Amino acid sequence: MTNTFSERLAEVRNRIKAACEKSGRDPKSVRILAASKAQPPEKIREAAECGLTLFGENRVQEARQKIPLSPSGLEWHMIGHLQTNKAREATRLFQMTHSVDSPKLLEAIDAAGESAGRVARVCLEINVSGESSKFGLPPEAAPEIFKLANGLKHLEITGLMTIPPVAEDPDAVRHFFARLRALREQWRDLSGFALNELSMGMSHDFEVAIEEGATIVRLGTVLFGRRETQERPKAEG
Repeated sequence: MTNTFSERLAEVRNRIKAACEKSGRDPKSVRILAASKAQPPEKIREAAECGLTLFGENRVQEARQKIPLSPSGLEWHMIGHLQTNKAREATRLFQMTHSVDSPKLLEAIDAAGESAGRVARVCLEINVSGESSKFGLPPEAAPEIFKLANGLKHLEITGLMTIPPVAEDPDAVRHFFARLRALREQWRDLSGFALNELSMGMSHDFEVAIEEGATIVRLGTVLFGRRETQERPKAEG
């Protein structure tokens, strides 16, 4: 891995461009979300100075402390598992939540949006792999969620998010990304929402995710380098 953030970012952008060329897409259709869990405000500033504007956090408490110390004008997304009792604060801190996985959380975010006087943007987290160890809605639960969401006035479902199993070969998880894209197409008419966003792909598999339609890739290690802790984040890599 190259040494400076700007060099790593340039390499990532080249890889995104190549993946887009391979799949006949415009690189501008893919947004880099810098997954900044455990990164200090100085690292956020460095990334922002290199042109990144979209950042993702896994925990409300960390974001609460970090965002005020980071450059202004950035867009912050919640990408980790969100507890219902944190919905109000998350809606205040973040412009989008990627990890909505229950009717109760959907309703809590809608109520928070009403209190904040805005429409909260969310992605539904879909557990396409069916792994019991992962958060996310089973695909068969989505129709009822969309029905509920259509009755809420301060919430918009902007897309879908997924986290596939970890695999040595990224091609081994390609079908999970393709499945999410197919579900998006299936649900567009059913849901009443455009579902423009597909939040999928992390440091180890983002090129395959892009080839299968990702619009947001959540990148941590490939941009910031490996953290000292070996804990694997649940929503980014």
